[in-house]
Amino acid sequence: MIRATRQLIADNVGDNVGDVCGMGSDLFESEAEVMVAAMTIGTTLTAVYGAKAIVGPVLLFAIGVLASVLGIYYVKLFRSHNAYKAINAGNYLTCALAVIGGFFFSKFYLNDLRMFWAVMVGPVAGLLVGMASEYYTSDEQKPVHNLAASAETGAATIVIDGVAIGLKSTVLPILITSAAVLISYYFGDFYGLALSAVSMLSISGITIAVDAYGPVADNAGGIAEMAGLPEEVRDVTDALDSVGNSMAAVTKGFDISAAALTALALFAAYASAAKLETINLLSPHVIIGLFIGGVLPFFFSAQALDAVGRAAGHMIEEVRRQFREIPGLREGKAKPDYERCVDISTRMALKEMVFPSLVALFAPIIIGFTLGTEALAGVLGGSLLTGMLMALFLSNSGGAWDNAKKYIEAGAYGGKGSEAHGAAVIGDTVGDPFKDTAGPSLNILFKLIEIVALAIAPILIR
Repeated sequence: MIRATRQLIADNVGDNVGDVCGMGSDLFESEAEVMVAAMTIGTTLTAVYGAKAIVGPVLLFAIGVLASVLGIYYVKLFRSHNAYKAINAGNYLTCALAVIGGFFFSKFYLNDLRMFWAVMVGPVAGLLVGMASEYYTSDEQKPVHNLAASAETGAATIVIDGVAIGLKSTVLPILITSAAVLISYYFGDFYGLALSAVSMLSISGITIAVDAYGPVADNAGGIAEMAGLPEEVRDVTDALDSVGNSMAAVTKGFDISAAALTALALFAAYASAAKLETINLLSPHVIIGLFIGGVLPFFFSAQALDAVGRAAGHMIEEVRRQFREIPGLREGKAKPDYERCVDISTRMALKEMVFPSLVALFAPIIIGFTLGTEALAGVLGGSLLTGMLMALFLSNSGGAWDNAKKYIEAGAYGGKGSEAHGAAVIGDTVGDPFKDTAGPSLNILFKLIEIVALAIAPILIR
């Protein structure tokens, strides 16, 4: 009981830190960076749009914020016993309002209706990528049902099938993002691409709200378990938590797609600042840059997963120490030292990310000053491509494992305590660092590389 209570408290803290604060800070970073990129590109178009080219991204973002507020309130007004329907209704309304606002922005502010198609494609692409992620991670869809069935043959098969689901889940988001890039560039060049990213991120308010839904439901279940409430209360919170896991996958898919468009906008801003009109893919410097940029997300993910393993090891040792040294703890007569466990987790999280962050910070600087601006452009392209693919793979595999466990706990394949449930727990244990640590952190990696490159571009060309 004491051990379970400690785990629940740590889990509740971790959910708030990772799924709420982490996602919020990541989206805020994307918002700030895409605004910089759009306004930087806008400075080259003042002859066409005047000062509106620079101020426009701010106004467009404000429209999306208003749409998010209305969408959030619509979820509260939507009467349905199906949580999926209620949350998705808010997402659809927010997207529709952002598109309508983009029409008025393009026609009456920029006086360029062609730009509407570039603005419109951003939130639509974000919504579609989220729906694709939901399909692969929802416990109401076939992939998770098949994954749960594979648990009957052991932990190895559910791990293998979960990896396969994550790999397959990258295809649709890449195609959707590619279509968004093509449409926005065709109608608005790089400025249209930047505005599509601004428009997509402008509705991140409802994205953060939906993402916070999962931790609220999960923490409610933890409180119910610690308080010894009846089993039917936990059944309700588990069902809500399953919806929250799928919604978390939706928001992670949206976040990754938004980060990719943000990085592309920053890439365009870098090319403008570095005065690069073309990039020669046959240049050995560019090829080297592509290789180095492509391997960085793999190295970064490995460091993040290693960090989780080391932190878990320290946590296990602390739990064992408390059982040895605190009299009466094993018998439930004494209270464990919760603060020590939370402190270990916090310190390890900060310490373990120092080296990967330094690599992400200095890699573009070293490449830029040794191999030049074209090679650095290769680093940006390579890190963006593999970073987006890895982020989608890790996030969706983790979400699928988590909901496969929830699906079995709801009664499928023997329910709790069955051999299938034991295998699903192992899959979920593998999936947690995938979806909560390595996957989301890759967004920050390739955006950081892009923003560093943009910052040093004026120095490089001198």
